[in-house]
Amino acid sequence: MVGIPELDPARSAEIRNGIAFLLTDTQIRHRNGGYAIFGRLVYKVTDRAGLESGARLDIEFDPSRERLSFNRLMIIRDGVVIDKLGDAKFEIFRRETDSERGIFDGRLTAHVDLSDVRVGDIVDYSTTYDVTPTVAKDLLYTRFQAEWGEPVALTRERIIWPTEKPLNIRAVRTGLKPRVTQSGGETSYLWETANPAPVKPQDNLPVDYPNFGFAEISSEFDWQPVVDAVLPFYQPTESFPADFEAKLAEIEARHGAREDRLIAALRLVQDEIRYVSLSMGAGSYVPRHPEAVLASGFGDCKDKALLLVSALRRLGIEAEAALTDIDEGRALEHAVPGLQAFDHVIVKAKIGERVWWLDATDYLQGGRAANIVPPDYGFALPLVASGAAIEKLPVKELLEPTQSVAERFAFPRRDGEPLVLTVNTIYRNADADRMRRRLAHASKAKLADDYIQYYSRQYPGIKSTAMLETADDRDLNVLTTKEAYELPSEALLANDLAKNFPLRADIGIGGMPAPTAVGRTGPIALGSPVYKSHKVTVTNLKSQFSPPERPDVENPHFSLKLRGSPLPTGLELEWSFRTLEERVPAEAISAYLQAVADSDRKSEWYYDFTYADTAAASSDDVSTLSIDFLRAIRTAVLLLP
Repeated sequence: MVGIPELDPARSAEIRNGIAFLLTDTQIRHRNGGYAIFGRLVYKVTDRAGLESGARLDIEFDPSRERLSFNRLMIIRDGVVIDKLGDAKFEIFRRETDSERGIFDGRLTAHVDLSDVRVGDIVDYSTTYDVTPTVAKDLLYTRFQAEWGEPVALTRERIIWPTEKPLNIRAVRTGLKPRVTQSGGETSYLWETANPAPVKPQDNLPVDYPNFGFAEISSEFDWQPVVDAVLPFYQPTESFPADFEAKLAEIEARHGAREDRLIAALRLVQDEIRYVSLSMGAGSYVPRHPEAVLASGFGDCKDKALLLVSALRRLGIEAEAALTDIDEGRALEHAVPGLQAFDHVIVKAKIGERVWWLDATDYLQGGRAANIVPPDYGFALPLVASGAAIEKLPVKELLEPTQSVAERFAFPRRDGEPLVLTVNTIYRNADADRMRRRLAHASKAKLADDYIQYYSRQYPGIKSTAMLETADDRDLNVLTTKEAYELPSEALLANDLAKNFPLRADIGIGGMPAPTAVGRTGPIALGSPVYKSHKVTVTNLKSQFSPPERPDVENPHFSLKLRGSPLPTGLELEWSFRTLEERVPAEAISAYLQAVADSDRKSEWYYDFTYADTAAASSDDVSTLSIDFLRAIRTAVLLLP
């Protein structure tokens, strides 16, 4: 048993929430059919803020494959050990924190409130998990953080494994290496760190550049054993209930081309089987039989993937399930083999030499075989009998904007008439899929209310004059919306709105990550590709207005362009915004953040549309000034011809 170490006094100012961590000690030991995990945590309650959390223990476990035991539970007060294990009253809860998302994992929580915990007490407890995996019984995968965000006196991670089965160890953003010893046919790997410097978390990091360095360990050096552990459960069925077989027969009769059959089968599974995940026990990795899924009308990613694979095979299309990770899939390329590296299942389908990656849970997805958007998960592992390997998922090239907004402002021709605004928006590809699902969840009235709130912030007093109109071409994957508004004459004249009229582009610049550069060492993840446009046309003005000068922002990582042209009695502006890279390296962050701020300014311009001369009245030559500053000097500088 490791003695309790002292925390470096120099770290005392970094203690948070009234808890000082003194020891974290984890040991994993192989046994036939599984392994045991010993864990020990020792911490000190340093002030009043730590009493609640310091006196409460919540330990989760999966009863289908883990047996949890408490080995010790004690308080050390002024050097005196007080045993709390004997009189501790444990309660077992099933919380299902993801039930609202349709996910049920069956995990339980062992809860205990320690009595008579005081400031200055040291709490020392240890547990043992006796783990018998429901699948992949002979495989090990684990990972641990090599760094913390707060002080800890000593961290220990130890694995004892048969010498005949060497472990595959990968260190990510850490130089920590294990001390390796051998004895009696077993090899011990020990990682130990005393008083490591706390790491300050950084926002918007790529998934392959984690905040905290870690080590991941696997018993395998190849992906095939991982696939072999679950492949028997993903064998497609060759028979279906009569009603589902009739639907497949109808698809087969209606569509001669296999590409059309693929889309029809995908929509059948996506749209008619609702999402519910029963991930208790083996359900974490093993899909339910397609017949059970069809009878219940629901399934999770595993269930729906197997059902889709079965349906595609029935329709003469080669298909297999593939494992991926929704949030960390882009980091799979370099991961060590392990079933726990995945949290999602998709489908790989093939017709001739053409490959499609399909997500059976992505309901209401649009597009045909030629233009369907592949899932944006980075990498996946197809479940094949031989040659298993991580494969890169394609990223759909954006050849045109996925969101195009066209606003048309018709100023009143006569006093007392309202300004008329019409807005037409075209959504394509993934943006069309998202809007289609949004419309399915929210009423048109709710969406229209969101839109009027948006415009009210810019044009106080604006009113909707027609119901929101939508049109959806699911095959082309193009969805359009149409809005209509009026701004009464008195609202246009109030607070000099017409003299300081904002034209603003809704092109996603506000969604660009802009974390602080102070202390930044990691890159910034820009996410999925973005390509949006926004066109503004203003008519019925009393003068010809010019577009701004020097409105573009060029950066190696994104581009903002503004093209404009004067009309005889109006103005036309069109912004185009697109990202050019997936990430910003650390050395380029300062320039990137400046470009984001510049783009934010240049996505909004103010005009004096009451001007009645033929000279231009635009915001030329002041594009680098902030919007607040422009507002402050608009009558003195900005709006003068």
